[in-house]
Amino acid sequence: MDKQRDFVLRTIEERGIKFVRLWFTDVVGTLKSVAIAPAEVEGAFAEGLGFDGSAIEGLTRAFESDLLAHPDPTTFQILPWRGEVDPTARMFCDITTPDGQPSVSDPRNVLKRTLEKAADRGFTFYTHPEIEFYLLKSSQFGPEGPEPVDSAGYFDNVPGGTAHDFRRRSVRMLEDLGISVEFSHHEAGPGQNEIDLRYADALTTADNIMTFRTVIKEVAIEQGVYATFMPKPLSGYPGSGMHTHMSLFEGDTNAFFEAGAQYQLSKIGRQFIAGLLRHAPEITAVTNQFVNSYKRLWGGDEAPSFVCWGHNNRSALVRVPLYKPNKGQSSRVEYRAIDSAANPYLSFSLMLAAGLKGIEEGYELPPEAENNVWALSDAERRALGYNQLPASLDHAISLMEDSELVAETLGEQVFNYVLLNKRQEWHAYRAQVTPYELRTNLEIL
Repeated sequence: MDKQRDFVLRTIEERGIKFVRLWFTDVVGTLKSVAIAPAEVEGAFAEGLGFDGSAIEGLTRAFESDLLAHPDPTTFQILPWRGEVDPTARMFCDITTPDGQPSVSDPRNVLKRTLEKAADRGFTFYTHPEIEFYLLKSSQFGPEGPEPVDSAGYFDNVPGGTAHDFRRRSVRMLEDLGISVEFSHHEAGPGQNEIDLRYADALTTADNIMTFRTVIKEVAIEQGVYATFMPKPLSGYPGSGMHTHMSLFEGDTNAFFEAGAQYQLSKIGRQFIAGLLRHAPEITAVTNQFVNSYKRLWGGDEAPSFVCWGHNNRSALVRVPLYKPNKGQSSRVEYRAIDSAANPYLSFSLMLAAGLKGIEEGYELPPEAENNVWALSDAERRALGYNQLPASLDHAISLMEDSELVAETLGEQVFNYVLLNKRQEWHAYRAQVTPYELRTNLEIL
């Protein structure tokens, strides 16, 4: 760590950095930033930067408001969109109390705690997100609703199109920040795009997702368009998910791989999936944290609404991707419910905790879904044992409230804040619609 700090201080001096932004998130996942002068960085490393935690959503209560932000030197990067005039860098921070204890409500610390539990069992948790978002001509819209930048569809090549140039610029900027991109393409909705980040340990991936969102917003401003990670911005078109591929490693060995097993999936991998399935309904209030999230989950277009798994089945909640011969290290499972607006730190914590619970308790994996789950009747789904994901935020909150796994993973303070905050959001939403709409239009739930 001392070598990393020395590298940061030397780079700041050699590159003429004028401002250093210290980043962290609130409980909802909103990025927070405070800029300090280069001369203050060494002191921030040694003592942290004090701030009023009670002014940040969910971080602390008014009577215990003092917190410290400690920059993590391993996350130092120069921000490419700032250019050569007054160069600016950023570092993510860990939040502590004045006595040096990790803040129990810091989302980054919540994930670190869960990763430590996995490490105690010999596991390292890796994730790989597929992040979808929409590009709109403007943040303003009239009676016809938001206007996408194009009318293209899945994998369409649009010569000279806004989305093509946008993705190229965004990928280049992400690479400049040390964030490796695997794929980028136009998605199924008009103006909808997807950029997939390469596998990394879960903490690095969560930091990368927060940086990714900032990059996308900055490029949108630069190109005169508007980018949104809203789960379902356009009625009648696909929502924006963040399908997340996951694997556990024991040292250099993929714990999900077993040669000769069905789909080359090990017992640990099967138990991990079983844990995800059993606990999916109770973690949904975090992985899908907005009223709008349920428009996506229950709006069709391959969004998962039912709790089941399948091999290469995109209508299932959990998918086991096609195995690549001689690539056992790539064995993984894909969780398809989480949307692009989720707090990645809290969501990864709960998905990992659910999977670990399946391993610890030896959960049995139910039979796989072999057909399009959406095409089945309600009676057929019930006969096959496919439970539903929550149909609304209100339903998700009620399931989360009774969950020991969520309460233990998030910690009391974050757990109680999420319950209160989401209940308020739901009641505020209900006050804005008519009883007729609530009765007749599932889309708006």
